[in-house]
Amino acid sequence: MAAVEAEAAVRELRDTYAAGKTKSFEWRISQLKAIQQILTLHSEEIIGALRSDLKKPEFEAVIHEISVVSASCKLALKELHRWMKPQKVKTTLITFPSSAKIVSEPFGVVLVISAWNFPFALSVDPVIGAIAAGNAVVLKPSENAPATSSLLAKLVGKYMDASAVKVVEGAVPQTTALLDQKWDKILYTGGSAVGRIVLTAAAKHLTPVILELGGKCPAVVDSKINLKVAARRIIAGKWGCNNGQACISPDYLITTKDFVSEVVNILSAELEKFFGEEPLQSKELSSIVNSHHFNRLVKLLDDDEVSGKIVCGGERDKSNLKIAPTIILGASKDSLVMKEEIFGPILPIITVDKIEECFGVINAMEKPLAAYLFTNDKKLEEKFVRSVSAGGMIINDTILHFLEAGIPFGGIGESGMGAYHGKFSFDAFSHKKPLLKRSFAIDISARYPPYTPGKRRFLRAVVQGTLFDILRSLATCW
Repeated sequence: MAAVEAEAAVRELRDTYAAGKTKSFEWRISQLKAIQQILTLHSEEIIGALRSDLKKPEFEAVIHEISVVSASCKLALKELHRWMKPQKVKTTLITFPSSAKIVSEPFGVVLVISAWNFPFALSVDPVIGAIAAGNAVVLKPSENAPATSSLLAKLVGKYMDASAVKVVEGAVPQTTALLDQKWDKILYTGGSAVGRIVLTAAAKHLTPVILELGGKCPAVVDSKINLKVAARRIIAGKWGCNNGQACISPDYLITTKDFVSEVVNILSAELEKFFGEEPLQSKELSSIVNSHHFNRLVKLLDDDEVSGKIVCGGERDKSNLKIAPTIILGASKDSLVMKEEIFGPILPIITVDKIEECFGVINAMEKPLAAYLFTNDKKLEEKFVRSVSAGGMIINDTILHFLEAGIPFGGIGESGMGAYHGKFSFDAFSHKKPLLKRSFAIDISARYPPYTPGKRRFLRAVVQGTLFDILRSLATCW
């Protein structure tokens, strides 16, 4: 049945798109305003759904989910007319007399498959870009966040144009059925294993894909910094960001052997200030999404290479799917915690003799989605930017680049492909169509056969762009 429903949904959206409905400025604005209305009237329901799915604290729900979507929507409403305007491009003598511009046109019918860790923002934010670009959209929320998925289906169905924007709920069968359809673009957020499945399915139809995956994001901590501020920002990006269940959270930390004890002490002290002496009771920590991921994280903690090297935290509460903020010191490179993306509240610390050795550690792994450096050393900063390849990078903080609509968000290599956010979302869901227009006024015979020596000299001069040669060739051509 899933396949039949998926095919019917896509067929309806294609009919709507073919009729030109989604391409108009007025339709795009109406749908963006509908999203604004959802945020205005149903923010408490959204917070409640996130609490149900992840025990997500209200602050995180508002800042990381609702505010992100609201900012994206406001920006699109403000800038859409300018984004849609064709971009003029200078032409050369080769096409003289002519004018050129780049026209942004929608791809058509697109599929957005979102993740469970930020189930509202990672669903609606890409949809904003797809709608702003004039596409018809199917959104497939994650089944691992059922309350948010159900709420999205209800609200989108109530407030938005059902002939052009649809939510399809379900698990693997429904996602598989959707991937069997022909799409004009797909955006997937999640793990690399499913990312490969999405890319394989897209290849059947040569469908372009944006993959927002993850990886082991490093945080390098140099000495001679304000360590207390750095620790608070690391904690905010790790445990204050869905309890580490975020693709851009610091996955491991690198510092020097001489500095590591101070780093551990400050991190531990600040963690206690934020989450108390009994962090499992804290209402400021999200739970682990389900028992599968809880057991996966416990396996990392109980690994023989790790269990004796926990210097902070390690407590767990299976009944409430909670794991306390945990710091591991001295985990080997062969341990499970260093071989795979952690995606949870565990932070291993790797020590080096000199901070410059961090480059060898980072570059020995796959390219991360984000890389963080805490330093006051300008030369180290420049080398970090130059030597480390990552989807995004922050100096002296973590995760905040995700909140800035003026910069693209995306991965590289194993951490993903393509980018979106703000204007980059509009561009991600738009085909940039070049348009060249020429006048009938001048039609130089040199471009047509027979190609006499004079014509060849003229064409060579045009290509080289030497005005004197061009004029001389014109004189000899006629």
